[in-house]
Amino acid sequence: MQVLEIWWQAVLQGFVRSEPLSFTMLPILAVITLCMLLTVPRITWKFFGLYVTFVHELGHAFAALMTGRVVHGLKIGLDHSGELVSSGKPGFSALWSGFWGYPVPALAGTLLIGSSYFGFASAALSVGALILLVSLIFLRNWTGILVAVASAAIAQLLVVFTPSGAIAWVVLSLGLMLLIGGVRDLFKVLGVHINRRELIEASDAYLLSTRGWLPAWFWLCGFIVVVGSCVVASSFLLRLMLRT
Repeated sequence: MQVLEIWWQAVLQGFVRSEPLSFTMLPILAVITLCMLLTVPRITWKFFGLYVTFVHELGHAFAALMTGRVVHGLKIGLDHSGELVSSGKPGFSALWSGFWGYPVPALAGTLLIGSSYFGFASAALSVGALILLVSLIFLRNWTGILVAVASAAIAQLLVVFTPSGAIAWVVLSLGLMLLIGGVRDLFKVLGVHINRRELIEASDAYLLSTRGWLPAWFWLCGFIVVVGSCVVASSFLLRLMLRT
């Protein structure tokens, strides 16, 4: 009980506004380099990509819940594949939930970067930790459960043990990693439609095209617009945080 009380107090203490993050050029270049080393090389992407897939599938799940669909569960594969099973009326709700997969990691990354700028990094960390805990109810396979438990456990440890002065940097770093991961996944799905069409039936854009009259390229353009906007917005936020 004492451990739970310490954890809950740490979560609640996160919901306060702190000083906005600011930095000089050298520290942020070092952080960006580290984030790229953790997300771009294949050996590190093998692990962090599972978390990006988890966020991708959570995007589908929460978008489905927003439109009244019933989420029956989601699965994650070691090959970074994912599947969300939901039911509800066809039409807008199916399209809405189907769209919010690929853009979500980049969008979540941008929100985390923004929280560092506006002084809400600790609140973002607390909210993220709670969302990851709640998401455990959706998982329906062992790989997904392991990824979710590991992600939730790391989030809780960060909430409890991260020094207050380092929280904004931790949140900023996670935001950058999700942004980079979102861009990487976007290029992956574009590559499927251009060069690896034998895998096209697993593409969200293809699946969306089968649910309505709009073609797959329309949905791909939608992914590009949202992810591209996230990159622009994040770059602008980083520029605002840079001290000259």
